[in-house]
This record gives sequence, structure tokens and C-alpha cells, in this order.
Amino acid sequence: MSSDPWGRVDETGTVYVRTADGEQVVGSWQAGSPEEALAYFERKYEGLVVEIGLLEKRVKTTDLSAKDAQAAIDHIREQVDAHHAVGDLDALRVRLDKLVELVEARREERKAQRAKQSDEARHAKEALVAEAEELSQSDQWRAAGERLRALVDTWKGLPRLDRKSDDELWHRFSHARSAFSKRRKQHFAQLDAQREEARKTKERLVAEAEALSNSTDWGVTAARYRELMSEWKAAGRAQREHEDDLWNRFRGAQDVFFAARSSVFAERDAEQAENLKLKEELAEEAEKLLPITDLKAARAAFRNVNERWEAIGHVPRDARPKVEGRMHAVERAIQEAEEAEWRRTNPEARARAEGLTGQLQAAVDKLRGQIEQARAQGNNARADKLQRELEGRQALLDQALKGLQEFGG
Repeated sequence: MSSDPWGRVDETGTVYVRTADGEQVVGSWQAGSPEEALAYFERKYEGLVVEIGLLEKRVKTTDLSAKDAQAAIDHIREQVDAHHAVGDLDALRVRLDKLVELVEARREERKAQRAKQSDEARHAKEALVAEAEELSQSDQWRAAGERLRALVDTWKGLPRLDRKSDDELWHRFSHARSAFSKRRKQHFAQLDAQREEARKTKERLVAEAEALSNSTDWGVTAARYRELMSEWKAAGRAQREHEDDLWNRFRGAQDVFFAARSSVFAERDAEQAENLKLKEELAEEAEKLLPITDLKAARAAFRNVNERWEAIGHVPRDARPKVEGRMHAVERAIQEAEEAEWRRTNPEARARAEGLTGQLQAAVDKLRGQIEQARAQGNNARADKLQRELEGRQALLDQALKGLQEFGG
């Protein structure tokens, strides 16, 4: 009989291993000496030690899944429990038990990590939804539309949540985008309708202007042309592709009439030359109103100049564009000043601008706080992501502040 601290071979060739539960039969050995039998089963034990060591290393240093790790542990445990090796099998069981604990700890750690990532993704998507719902009420059609498209790209880059939560947030996000698109379509549809109405009105005015172009009733026709011009200005702008063509036809019809009248009144050329001199003086007088510092006074003064201008009569045709252009330049300056004054004093537009600015400022302040918190927690990845979002929101705020300055705010 031969033995060592962990096993023995009896006189029949039966090999035993010593465990905490007493001796267990390892197997029968008839191929050689008892020493060879113990050596053989000790090598099997060393093989189990090596296998457990490798598994411990894999669990600690690789991303081996908990399921695969547990399967490997179970496989080795079956071999240990089969008692087909000579050595400290109880020590191997202890190592396997500790390995199970480690695998479970890693499982919980990964579970917590997934929960954290999911929570971060949820907060990020909730923030996107909140911004999209805010933008859905914006009248800044281009800026808000571009920002919503950017939010979609950001959304696509975030991981999915559980199906119910993800679907609910996406529904709100999608609804906000749809609401904005619907409002924008309604706005431009209304604008198109107004321009279409202007086109129809101007086509009617063009038709009448062209019908009058061959009239020889100089006084009545000239007066009607002035009325048509007033109606033209009141009609508003047509679509861009129609506006220039309609204007050229309208002005062309007037030119035909006034050219014919000028040929008939050739003898009045001297009078027209004098008219030109007077109108140039009035244009110079009007130009002295610039730059406009007192809109009300400038408007009244220009009206006075314009009344005298209208009373003078026609000037030579080739000189008309230049002298009229001088007056039109002053008129445009007054109109621009009136529009600026209207924008500055329009309480509804001002309130809308102030409201948007306040919302954007609050969002910027909130983002800055979140960035500081993320930095303090060492979460630089989240902080960098929030920083990029802050830059986009800050750009919108800067734009809103610039618009607010137009109201004197």
C-alpha cells in the first residue's frame, strides 16, 4: 500500500482521496505501481488547479459574461465532485465558491452600470423632449427647424430605454416636431394665400393699366394711373416669380401712356425742364431730412415736400428716374424708420422676444449647473456632452438677445 497526505492506494489497487467528509474512492489502478497511481491522479489534480487559475484570471481581467463564467465553474465543480483526482479537493471547492461570489459581484456591478447608463439616457432623452416641446411653439421657423433636426440626430445617438419608456418619450418628441411642422406649414400657407391674392389683384391692375395705355384723355387717365399706383402699393407683394413681371407690365403700360402724352405735349418741354429744376430742388430739400432723428417731423416734412412735388407736374422722361430715385430713397428711409419704430413699440412681438429670451436663459443656466455637477462628480463624458448642448442653446440665446435689442431692450 502507498499513500501521501491527500490520498492512498490499498493492496487491491483502489485509489482513495482524503476530504473533509472522509475518504472517497478515486478509482482503481492496475497498470503499474501504487506510486505511479498516486502520481497519475495528482497530475489530474494539478490540471484542475491550473484550470481554476485560468478561469479566475479570465473572470478578473476579461469581459467574460456571468452566464459563461458560471457554466465554466459548474463544469470544473463536476470534476472536483467526481473525486477523480488526488489533492486538496476541499481547497478547490473553496476557490470555486469564491469564484462564484466574484462572478455574482461582477454581475451586480454590470447590472448597476447598465442601470446608470439607462438613467443617463433617460435624462438625456427627457431633456431633448422638453426642448422639442418648447421649440414646437417657436415662430423662429428656420432656427427652430434646424435645431429640431439637430435634436433628432442627438436622439439617434442615444441608447434605447425599455420599450414602454422609449416609446412614450419618442411619441412626445415626435408630436412636438409634428406640431411645429404643422404650425410652420399653416404660416407659409397663409403667406402663400396672401401673395396669391396680391397676384390676382395686381393682374387686374395690370389689365386695366394696359387697357388705359392708349388713352388720349390725358388728365382723367393720368389721375386713374395715380389711383392704380395707390391700389398697387396697398395690394402687398405677390410671389417672387410673379412680382417683377407684373411690375414691369404695370410700369410699362404707364410708360406707354405718358410717352404718348409727352409727344403730344412736346411744346411743353420748356415747362418740363422748369419742373425738373423745381423737383431737383424738392429732392434736395427732402434729402436734408436725412438722417432721420425725429420721425414724426420728418414724415410731416416729407409729406409737405411730396405734395408740392405732385403739384409740379411731369419732368423730361430721361431725367425722371434719377430725380424720382432721389425722392424714393428718402421715402424708403422714412418707411424703414417707421418699420423700425413699429417693431420697437410692438408689445406683442416684444413680449414674445422677452419670453423666448427668458426661457433660453433659464435653459442655459440649468445646463451650466448640470455641467458643474457632472464635473464635480468626475463624469467628464456627460459634462462634455452637456457642454456641446450648452453651446447650441447659447447660440439661440445670443440670437434672441440680438433680436430683443431691436425693441430697445
